[in-house]
Amino acid sequence: MTTSPPRRRARWFIAGLAALVTATLATAPPAPAVPAGEPHWAALHDGPQQYSSIHIDWDLPITMSDGTVLKANLYRPADANGPVSAPLPTIVNLTPYTKLMSMIAQTALSIPVLSDAVSGVLRDFSLNGTPLEGLTDQTRTLGGGFGQAFAVDPDLIRSGYAQLVVDVRGTGFSQGSWEPWGPKDQADTPEVIAWAAAQPWSNGRVGMTGASYSGINQVQAAAKQPPALQAIVPLVPGNDLVQDMIAPGGGAIGILAPYLLAVNLLKLTPDLVSLALGRFDTQWLADRLRDPMSFLDIAIATLATSSFDTVPPELETVLDPASAIRQAWLGHPDRITARTLVIGGWHDNFANGEPRIYRDIPLPPGQKQLIMGNSYHVSAGFDMRGRDGEPPRIDVLQRAWFDRWLKDIDNGIDRYGPVTLWQQGGGWTTAPEFPRPGHTHQRLYLSAAPSGTTATSAHDGSLGPAAPGESRRLTVAPGLASLCSADAAQGTAGILVFTGCGKDARVQELQGLTFTSPPVADTTTLSGPIAVHLNTMHDAADGYWTVTVNDVAPDGRSTTLSTGQLVASLRALDESRSARAANGDYTDPYPIMSIHQRLPTVPGQATQLDLGLAPTDAVLKPGHRLRVDVFASNYPKGLPIRPFLDATELKPQHLWLDPAAPSYVNVPLAGNPGW
Repeated sequence: MTTSPPRRRARWFIAGLAALVTATLATAPPAPAVPAGEPHWAALHDGPQQYSSIHIDWDLPITMSDGTVLKANLYRPADANGPVSAPLPTIVNLTPYTKLMSMIAQTALSIPVLSDAVSGVLRDFSLNGTPLEGLTDQTRTLGGGFGQAFAVDPDLIRSGYAQLVVDVRGTGFSQGSWEPWGPKDQADTPEVIAWAAAQPWSNGRVGMTGASYSGINQVQAAAKQPPALQAIVPLVPGNDLVQDMIAPGGGAIGILAPYLLAVNLLKLTPDLVSLALGRFDTQWLADRLRDPMSFLDIAIATLATSSFDTVPPELETVLDPASAIRQAWLGHPDRITARTLVIGGWHDNFANGEPRIYRDIPLPPGQKQLIMGNSYHVSAGFDMRGRDGEPPRIDVLQRAWFDRWLKDIDNGIDRYGPVTLWQQGGGWTTAPEFPRPGHTHQRLYLSAAPSGTTATSAHDGSLGPAAPGESRRLTVAPGLASLCSADAAQGTAGILVFTGCGKDARVQELQGLTFTSPPVADTTTLSGPIAVHLNTMHDAADGYWTVTVNDVAPDGRSTTLSTGQLVASLRALDESRSARAANGDYTDPYPIMSIHQRLPTVPGQATQLDLGLAPTDAVLKPGHRLRVDVFASNYPKGLPIRPFLDATELKPQHLWLDPAAPSYVNVPLAGNPGW
């Protein structure tokens, strides 16, 4: 039997690629017996592994119950005789970014010269104290284990795990239509887990890994309690996706449309090898032609729809709390039984959800753990290098977590934490729970009286425990100073952090109202969610408000600790999901976010708003001050959906400081600030 030249060339290409990957994955002799205890985790992960190389099975078909075929790459440890025959614990990662990207990243991480650069030079690279100090966060991310969790960790596989990387339905080489975190997307994951657990190379014990989309997928899958799923490590995951990321407070996040475009373009990449071999999947092509740009029409509609009377059904569905997609985007961590290690950051897009996921999981501390760094979405792990008081790298923690819960190795990871927090203004700390015990919400009132701490904001007001004694109307207008802000860095997933703008809020404050407390006399800590109550007035039928809480150093540097935003007409709250203090003040208000329940503002009439800010953990050192900033815009992090934006007419907005209806921040404090 003869083989045509195109097929011979395709096979030569596959054989050559497999040889290259196998060569770069070769390592030292088998590892010694597994030691126990935190100091040994990195040495175990970075040292010699049990197996010398990795075998990859490309594009395995996994058929879902509705007939849709997903494609997966299977990574297994191998020795000189090929892939090991013993069944192993299996790690699953479902990704919309294509398993091809995971393969490229994994191969790069396996090349010694690149691996050494990542773990050495780039891990120590620093531009702190320069205008580009934010770039340090990005370079150090490469040495924090993010890449291994996002793609594939070769050392994890060589230590005795199988890993399955699957293209999400409608992405990569998988058939179907992409439905981000939708009902079909979520139904696929338990089926993939069951399929993997039943294969001869699996011992039936399954864990999950992955970042961002894949982190959310883990939380959603674990809530469905697949029998084989025993441990997950969601990295920067979300929970309530509309509130956490898609349109927090009604302001659609600026990176959403570019994100959807990028994933949709990636999913159009054809399987050229199968095409050359004459095995091209025509159903894949039909599915892509039928749905080339999934959900991008909704993103475009947010910009193009100018009237509430012409809102397309797809957009209306997103803003309908009872719709199937909106319900699918609402997490249920209270149903999770798999051991869960949540890794997030205070400036992550999902900072609002990560502590809540941990809080709601009904497992004892240790079997669930939370790590919150000082990071943005794409810089997770930049401050987790396992030295100078930092937690171990993400890949090191992930290996220890799976060893404990999938291999039953008593390595002490269940006694770590259970809550490991970067305390903003301080450093890495541990706590028995989050929020920390001993913190109570206290009102601090916004007053027009000058604090004397800034001469550059739109108005310098004060913040304190006493309500203002006189009325005053302060005006704030929309602007673009927010392009240089922590919110801008957060809204772009941390991409803009390299400019250094997220490090000091004084540029953004040029177009904001600032309210600053006296300096604290003693160390004062904040821990938990923050609520802000504003008495507002508008010149149009709607408004858009952004509030940040900041730490102001003695030299004037203003560092954003937490942030929140709200479209005024979406101020109706869901009491069943909101939290209040004993005195009735909101501590965690939850907007309904329904286009049908919007409450247009009446020009010239006072309107009460309650904004929820993301939970945080921080310390104010003696001499530092607490500041509340109020803005009328927040681009590029947030931009109201077009009908709401048009209703604001981009007019200035007013904060009515009235002793009879005061504005205040309700902040969880402990210590003696001496105010």
